[in-house]
Amino acid sequence: MLIMERSMIGSLSEKDVGKEVKINGWIDTVRNQGGVVFLDVRDISGIIQTVIFGNHKDIGLAKNVSKESSIEIIGKVSLRPKGTENPNISTGKIELQIQDLKILVLSPVLPFELDAKELGEEVRLKYRYLDLRRKEMQNNLLTRSKIIKIIREYMYSNGFNEFETPMLVKYTPGGARNFIVPSRIEAGKFWALPESPQLFKQLLMVAGMEKYFQIAKCLRDEDARKDRQPEFTQIDIEMSFISQEDIFILIEGLIKKIWKEILNVNIHTPFPRMTYEEAMKKHNSDKPDMRKDKNNPKEFSFLWVVDFPLFQYDKESGRYVANHHPFTSPNMEDFKKNPEKARSLAYDLVLNGVEIGGGSIRIHDAEIQQKVFEILQINKEEQERKFKFLLDALKFGAPPHGGIAIGLDRLLQLILNTPSIRDVIAFPKNSDGKEIMLNAPSEVTDLQLKELHIKIVQPEKKEVKRK
Repeated sequence: MLIMERSMIGSLSEKDVGKEVKINGWIDTVRNQGGVVFLDVRDISGIIQTVIFGNHKDIGLAKNVSKESSIEIIGKVSLRPKGTENPNISTGKIELQIQDLKILVLSPVLPFELDAKELGEEVRLKYRYLDLRRKEMQNNLLTRSKIIKIIREYMYSNGFNEFETPMLVKYTPGGARNFIVPSRIEAGKFWALPESPQLFKQLLMVAGMEKYFQIAKCLRDEDARKDRQPEFTQIDIEMSFISQEDIFILIEGLIKKIWKEILNVNIHTPFPRMTYEEAMKKHNSDKPDMRKDKNNPKEFSFLWVVDFPLFQYDKESGRYVANHHPFTSPNMEDFKKNPEKARSLAYDLVLNGVEIGGGSIRIHDAEIQQKVFEILQINKEEQERKFKFLLDALKFGAPPHGGIAIGLDRLLQLILNTPSIRDVIAFPKNSDGKEIMLNAPSEVTDLQLKELHIKIVQPEKKEVKRK
């Protein structure tokens, strides 16, 4: 039996009039007009009007099919009657006259209408698979896919190679709080989930790979914030034998390409630059919004903020902490004079007052790295225990190197002008950091806890003092 090939709805046009085609998709709307039923059917590529007449064998199915049911239709492409064309869709001059209708799955009543103007975030995330059928959400995710394609093409064309880095790593201090994963095999020992591929991409430079990039998944066990995600994606880049200027030129070219291909907007380069000191003095912010009209989320004002302090003094702990991370190269002229007050070779990329990326030239000399550790009060024993692999690697002809990470989710939110970062992620966590569709995080069994050598101790309930 010859199986008819499926046609994507968006590919059909007037040139297909008279052809018999097969489509698959979902019922968008049903219009029962007595002797004739119109079914608007959509797939990822578009939407088309289909029509079935009263004497057809499948008219009963058509009258009773519910919205969002998945279906298969074989029919003949024909021109719509004059005056009934729909200029708002690509298939608006044609329709499909149904010859055979098959309901694959009949949908029950939806928990919400997909075209509802106001939808609560909790219900959207609970039924995310339905929320993602909405046109605006599909557009967001398709744009995300297109941007990732643009990034990959741009990076490969500039001589970069894409390498994956591990998701189970060793905990090292100096960055955000890691998610911790217990080891079943080694009792009392734990993996960490990476908050960035930082050390691995540096080791790839020591390995001689020279130009690395990755669309990297990162995880941070941070307190819930309105528009942050514990799991996020970044455009991760590292290069050898380069200066700060090389990073700026590369990233400005990438931004220019994305904005042109996605928004058809010409971004002017090079981007202006401002020192951290100037930004704080003039704007009281290290990510100033440089737009002329700050109410315009269509004006795009990019800015490099440079010369961040290498360290910050933490009054609570009574010691210096790394302003960026402990692998950031100092300005050596400053470092030789007064290490604690030195500027760093770190830089942030700011768009409309939002930091979308940050990076630095890295330390490639083991002695300087050890000196930075000492200022951070990481003693020789702790250095040996936690960073021996890095200090050893830097001794074997490590090249000068540097890089940057750009937040893909944040970049997309600004490009698409969505109210929430969750609108550009397929399956985000809610504002409390929970996955409400899966009801996670969730409990595990006593047997699993035993295998992981873990005992749960519930936090003590605080007594409420009555006045």
